[in-house]
Amino acid sequence: MFCALIFLCFLHLVDAVKIVSVTEGESVTLHTNIPRHEDGLHRFYIYSLQWSWFRPEDSQRVRVIWFDVRRSHIRYDHDEIFRDRLQIDNQTGSLTIKNIRTTDSGLYQMINNHLSVESFNVTVYAHLPIPVITRYSTCSSSSGSSNQKCSLVCSVLNVSHVTLSWYKGNSLLSNISVSDLKNSTSLPLDVEYQDKNTYSCIVNNPISNQTKHLNISELCQTCADAVKIVSVTEGESVTLHTNIPRHEDGLHRFYIYSLQWSWFRPEDSQRVRVIWFDVQRGHIRYDHDEIFRDRLQIDNQTGSLTIKNIRTTDSGLYQMINNHLSVESFNVTVYDSV
Repeated sequence: MFCALIFLCFLHLVDAVKIVSVTEGESVTLHTNIPRHEDGLHRFYIYSLQWSWFRPEDSQRVRVIWFDVRRSHIRYDHDEIFRDRLQIDNQTGSLTIKNIRTTDSGLYQMINNHLSVESFNVTVYAHLPIPVITRYSTCSSSSGSSNQKCSLVCSVLNVSHVTLSWYKGNSLLSNISVSDLKNSTSLPLDVEYQDKNTYSCIVNNPISNQTKHLNISELCQTCADAVKIVSVTEGESVTLHTNIPRHEDGLHRFYIYSLQWSWFRPEDSQRVRVIWFDVQRGHIRYDHDEIFRDRLQIDNQTGSLTIKNIRTTDSGLYQMINNHLSVESFNVTVYDSV
């Protein structure tokens, strides 16, 4: 009976968990319910308090800060995690986390010498990228109709806990939600070439969103203009030439700071990013090297892509997109050598 009474009293001292959502890089203050007083925490007979963090991956308790109110002594624990990013208010015990990171998410609890507890469930969301809209196939005609369809895909890279949606005006057309971190999240859309409606692709999490509006006239040109047709024999080398002029100062001359090439596998139209070029740093990253091992080369003055010793399995749609979101597409067909 005595233990039960203690347990009920302890429950009474634990406040409801406060929900806190914040974007990475910001500062957040976990405000305690202790009123501010010019005499500090002594006024409320609080002599010590500590803040703990429960890591979300294993719920392990990590004490991060301990405050001896009488001696005004603060001890920071596990400083390798929160190095120079914690600050405590010596008049209220509130905790501020500066430059917060997604890995700082979790449950935070303050307990003082009266065993009163305050809890905060903190979720830190990553900055959302602006969605990228690309055309991923050549145009085709609907059965029984002369109207041609333009097949598009909206993509975001390296996101988690988001919803990606297509809107027609203010009406939701389709969406997809992801919880775990994914390299690429995509959502397709087919529109007619002469469609005058407004379309937008939106990525959002519970506290923010990013929108990309569709420019149909820019992306959905006629088939001949939109996609260049390239035919090549297996074993040869082929260069997919961009429309960016060659200049002795390289791509900087045209304010192009980054570009990437993607390949859409013909069997399932899945987008595979094969190369990424950081023009400013001169850094090139090859993705999915098990497919194009040592067979890709990029021109650092034009962004053109060369595929060496090309194979029949390399057939498909190739797209280049740069930081201006301009897109160039090549439908490559590789024939068997005779």
